[in-house]
Amino acid sequence: MVRKANGVSRRNILKVTGGSLAAAGATGLASAAPTDEVEVNVGFKSARGRAMTRSSADEIVREFDSIEAMTIRVPKRAATALEKNPNIRYVEENGTMQALGQTLPWGVDRVDAEVAHSNGDTGAGADVAIIDTGIDSDHPDLQANIGTGKSFVKCRGGKKTCRNNWDDDNEHGTHCAGIADAVNNGQGVVGVSTQATLHAVKVLSSRGSGSYSDIAAGIEYVADRGWDVGSMSLGGSSGSATLRDACQYAVNNGVFLVAAAGNSGPCTDCVGYPAAYPEVMAVGSTNDSDGLSYFSSTGPEVEIAAPGSSIYSTVPGGYDTLSGTSMACPHVAGAAGQLMANGASNTQARDTLKRTAEDLGLSANETGSGLLDVASALGYDSSDN
Repeated sequence: MVRKANGVSRRNILKVTGGSLAAAGATGLASAAPTDEVEVNVGFKSARGRAMTRSSADEIVREFDSIEAMTIRVPKRAATALEKNPNIRYVEENGTMQALGQTLPWGVDRVDAEVAHSNGDTGAGADVAIIDTGIDSDHPDLQANIGTGKSFVKCRGGKKTCRNNWDDDNEHGTHCAGIADAVNNGQGVVGVSTQATLHAVKVLSSRGSGSYSDIAAGIEYVADRGWDVGSMSLGGSSGSATLRDACQYAVNNGVFLVAAAGNSGPCTDCVGYPAAYPEVMAVGSTNDSDGLSYFSSTGPEVEIAAPGSSIYSTVPGGYDTLSGTSMACPHVAGAAGQLMANGASNTQARDTLKRTAEDLGLSANETGSGLLDVASALGYDSSDN
């Protein structure tokens, strides 16, 4: 849940659990009657499977460019028939995930990003995609760094008036963008990187939710554009084959994917998806006492930790303090952007961030290799500033 510094919830719509699947159409897939229309992701093995999927559809919601999958609306009995066909890899409900919510910000200071800035490492030349609710294109702390954007939030159910541009109509994506890459301009806040190019890949609606298909399409788009980093401060308790396909495709095409571990803590072995996928670097959250944030999900998938409690950053029209592993994730995205601006590959950046992380004495299930150390990852010492 996105929280203010005092722990009071700002928005009921950005829920900590973030894992309950939204209904497919008017009803969930499992409980739907045979004639009820459902929205599903279909993965196919061949051109014949693609053709069968298309011919079965009452409505084609999305055709992917590079992933062998399609999102369609069909009666449940048609989806069940497709699932049994040998030309089909899978049929799954197109569920939803939620934003995982939450002046040199203390987090940027704690990971020694300002040491990198003073030594000329600003992320210039890197492309960092914020896969989220969009970015405020007019924010004075972000405007100079914003490149392009695209919305993948679908207008469903015959709606003709839903907003379908990449500007942030929530605040979550803008907050994450500022942590990763706010401009060092003497006002507001400064990011972990300060001159990387930010791209708004809007996969979550104004209510903070997006379907697996929307998110997968956003990840595919990042890979097809050849961008360096995909930052995902979103997740849910259940995975998706389509989403996994997209993550694999992106990493195979050189993208560094990083995601929030989740806000289900205190808990054990509860890292959400897509952070739980091996292709994605899962980030836990720490507080300003170097302890684990009480809300941070834990599990063997956690690879690194970053500040996530009471983080001050940009929101549309100003600034605000929010908490969550969502806030920890873009610290790592900004650092990866700096490494890749210097020529590191996605796998090299991932290995370097883990190898140079600071040991806080917490368990690997809580913080992975330790706390993000931007200066160390770039070959500097904190005494250099």
